[in-house]
Amino acid sequence: MNKQELIAYVDSLADEISQVCLDLWNNPEVSGAEQESANLLRKVLQKHGFSIIEIGEGLEHAFIAEYGSGAPVIAVLGEYDALPGLSQTVDTKPNPVVKNGPGHGCGHNLLGAGSLGAALAMKKYLEETGRQGTIRFYGCPEEEFLIGKVKMVKAGAFEGCDLALSWHPMNVNAAIEKAFLANNSIKFKFHGISAHAAQSPESGRSALDAVELMNVGANYLREHIIDDARLHYTITNAGGSPNIIPEEAESWYYIRAPHRKDVESITERLLKIAQGAALMTETTVEHTVLGGCYHLLPNNVLCDLTYQNMLETSPPEYSEEELDFARAIQESLDPAMVEGEISKFMALDGTKPYVHQGVLVQEQAKSVVVSGSSDSGDVSWIMPMNLFLTASWPLGVPAHSWQATAASGSSLGIKSVYYAARIMAGMMYDLVNEPSLVEAAQEEFRERTKKAKYVSPLPN
Repeated sequence: MNKQELIAYVDSLADEISQVCLDLWNNPEVSGAEQESANLLRKVLQKHGFSIIEIGEGLEHAFIAEYGSGAPVIAVLGEYDALPGLSQTVDTKPNPVVKNGPGHGCGHNLLGAGSLGAALAMKKYLEETGRQGTIRFYGCPEEEFLIGKVKMVKAGAFEGCDLALSWHPMNVNAAIEKAFLANNSIKFKFHGISAHAAQSPESGRSALDAVELMNVGANYLREHIIDDARLHYTITNAGGSPNIIPEEAESWYYIRAPHRKDVESITERLLKIAQGAALMTETTVEHTVLGGCYHLLPNNVLCDLTYQNMLETSPPEYSEEELDFARAIQESLDPAMVEGEISKFMALDGTKPYVHQGVLVQEQAKSVVVSGSSDSGDVSWIMPMNLFLTASWPLGVPAHSWQATAASGSSLGIKSVYYAARIMAGMMYDLVNEPSLVEAAQEEFRERTKKAKYVSPLPN
């Protein structure tokens, strides 16, 4: 079996891959509750001859599916968690399957199915050729909480791997060199004294006042942190009836920045703001670190290999019906927002494309902005890892939107899955047959981590 025959075998798996993709999409499960999604993937992989390895307590919806023996040991990352409140049919207008229900607005149904397809194809190659190599499909839960792979790393699940392959649904086809903002997720709980808000206000100490003062302080902090940093917060507990001074209140913060050290520095300042808010209101505060993650550590060897395989594998072609669907989805958004989203990935040239076709040249891809966070970044800090995007949604569609959910359940999204599976299968073929590529990727990784070692962001 040569490389083209391997890629053709991916195409022969299309029905099975698309069925998994749609089963995940039709039964969305949010972070931490992905029982059926994980079991579906376990069942398919086991049917194809993979050994299933469970990771342990606290990671019941995570697993490793392994086939083969010897080096290289290649980790293939798969995700399958959905987002709350993004239920949506395959429609060009808002039309939830279940009102306020979950939906795959980040395309993890596509991600899990595409990585699965690549793993199944490479298993067939190893089986037929007798080549040495080990494929490990990693079932990764809780990505939307930015913690699943962080916990898996800490549990030692990735030990023994030589490198990792990853991709993500998006608006364009591109091999990405830099991506993801490092992140901390922290809850702040303030404790005050309850009292009658009208009869005895002087006797109370409002925990809600403390939350609001902290938020004001955080908003002033924004002026004094680096431009690429982000602070997001919600008030998760604001008290109860207005005539009772809130005894307890809570806020939840995400702190993001391009590098882990920046996140840690901003976090220290935010903790001081929380303490200041408590002092001003004569309340007390405690904080709980829910999780944290790293930015993507680049690996040019794997980025170049990804780009090469994207060029060797034909991108999807679309029917008029699919293009009409993409146009209608795009037109459901504000035109200015569409232009803003497209400009994150490519220069606007006056035309109005609906779906990205072709592959962004590497020079263009270097300017692509992927400013969300992902726990995949942590994997890139313990072994060489790549990242590429495929055009799974119409241009201009933001992730975490009903439009993304609709596209992720459509033929538009499914075609991007086949493309991703072919790219990853081609990369694995090259890595198994050219050991020098693995060595070069590992040497680059060693150089990049000489002065900056991975330390888990999870508290002990």
